[in-house]
Amino acid sequence: MTVMALHHVQLAAPAGSEPLLREFYSGVLGLSEVPKPPELAARGGAWFRNDSVEIHIGIEDDFRPARKAHPAFLVNDLDAYAARIPGSVIDGKFPGYRRIYVSDPVGNRIELIQAA
Repeated sequence: MTVMALHHVQLAAPAGSEPLLREFYSGVLGLSEVPKPPELAARGGAWFRNDSVEIHIGIEDDFRPARKAHPAFLVNDLDAYAARIPGSVIDGKFPGYRRIYVSDPVGNRIELIQAA
């Protein structure tokens, strides 16, 4: 018995925020939106992925952003992301890596990280 890989990460968002989520996860991070299964699409939210990452954003009635818990996306050009996201500050406090913390449009914490 073995955990083989991480399939996806789920974050929450308030109702009606899907356009903002699309701008950030597709427009800024470059992930593709994928259709949700029909039985789940009625709940709202959006799913995004590329070849190695999948993130699901679900709608939560009593939404509060994740400010400590967060996904960390390994990227190949942290400087380019930092330049695209206003207020980004690269730090080297995680040994062997450079990283930035940003917030998605609804306030969820996101870490972008690159090997030093």
